[in-house]
Amino acid sequence: MANVSVLVVDDAPFIRDLIKKALRSHFPGLQIEEAVNGSKARQVLGRVTFDLILCDWEMPELSGLELLQWLRAQPGQEKTPFIMVTSRGDRDNVVQAIQAGVSDYVGKPFSNEQLIAKVSKALQRSGKLQQLRGRPVQASTGHAQESVNALLGARKAAPSAEPAVEEPQEVVLRSPARAQLRVAGQQHACVIRRLSLRDAQLLVRRGEQIPSLFESAVLDLEQGSEGSAVARINGYLHSLSALEERLDSEWLLVVIRFVDQDPDKLEKLSLMIAGAG
Repeated sequence: MANVSVLVVDDAPFIRDLIKKALRSHFPGLQIEEAVNGSKARQVLGRVTFDLILCDWEMPELSGLELLQWLRAQPGQEKTPFIMVTSRGDRDNVVQAIQAGVSDYVGKPFSNEQLIAKVSKALQRSGKLQQLRGRPVQASTGHAQESVNALLGARKAAPSAEPAVEEPQEVVLRSPARAQLRVAGQQHACVIRRLSLRDAQLLVRRGEQIPSLFESAVLDLEQGSEGSAVARINGYLHSLSALEERLDSEWLLVVIRFVDQDPDKLEKLSLMIAGAG
């Protein structure tokens, strides 16, 4: 494959679009291909070699870890840069990925600056960064706007989304459930006011750094009476408003639109909705 090439692997179309938009903005000469899951990526990698692979961990059919283990067993692929894009940051998962030969991590949710820094580092190590055409790598000052452009460009032909309140599979929680919202490396304790298979309406206490619209996000939902299990749902910040009609409103009303298509996560989400109804 000519020039410098990267394969983006993620089962969530919105995440793929965000990554591609960021890469094209900062690396104009980069050739980008994509795969909708690990199984499709393995088929592509069986025919074509890439200079870098950006891969989600949790995917149907073949996980990111399984794809990495397969790749490292292929002749000539022992040192291909492989960056795992994942919300799994606990020690056991990190050790697993390191043992399998991962090159680096990007934690979900991520900003464009974090992603570009990791990609630049990987390409620099492999000697590919200087081959790229166009302007030099620089930090983004408007990752929220880039995310908006990625969304509009990817869904130009799609009909306007209906408000979440009109969705049939939805429950307004009588007792707001606790959750943790992670956006651009920041953690926000929150409570869930409304929950559906498509999105969640949250109450978040206003902090020094307010998240931006269309930022990628991870919502950690506590399950069980003592929060013994946590479901991590990937999404993006769809709307943001003050809870009270005043300048010093302490609480923010946030809607997270989900992008996960993982059957296990959707099943857990369905059970949580059913149990709260």
